[in-house]
Amino acid sequence: MEKNIIEQFHKNGGYLTRKEIRTEKQLYQLRRMTEEKVVKRIKPGLFVLEEATASKTMIDVERIVPEGVLCYYSAWFHYGLTTQIPQQYHVAVIKNRRVKLPDFPPIQLHYWQEKYVLLGKEYQIIENLRIPIFDLEKSVCDAVKFRNKIGMDVCAEILQNYLVRKDRDLTKLMRYAKNMRIGNIMQTYITIQL
Repeated sequence: MEKNIIEQFHKNGGYLTRKEIRTEKQLYQLRRMTEEKVVKRIKPGLFVLEEATASKTMIDVERIVPEGVLCYYSAWFHYGLTTQIPQQYHVAVIKNRRVKLPDFPPIQLHYWQEKYVLLGKEYQIIENLRIPIFDLEKSVCDAVKFRNKIGMDVCAEILQNYLVRKDRDLTKLMRYAKNMRIGNIMQTYITIQL
């Protein structure tokens, strides 16, 4: 029966919640596997298979931070817009939301207004996990909006890497920029870069 619970972990991308445990026997197996360090409890009610953490560089964002969206360095690195490897997972959540984070993996929360968390949100399959992440254009707009926070050199690198891409959508980029109140700044930067 232990094999059955491991199959459940594999079906869920290496993660399992307490609610997904159906029987007392499975609960006992989960406790035993946790004691044997086959499974790790990353926060109350959420467990991860140790072998999954060793082989993956992505986390199941929706299970760890429900309604969170991968952003900043995590999104920029995913899209190849920056060479900086993120030291933690960057996740945007709606302001005033209480989130209990696990000790591991390291996650940096960014509290934004709801309209900015929903703007450009999409789902992508990354390492067999369905990950909420901002699309390419929203990620670029975030770099420009928070240029003083991340540094002008990082912002310039992201913008340059975006502008050389064949899949760029400048119309969508400008629409997002206007919604985020950075339309004039974005127009100036694009004019300089092109």
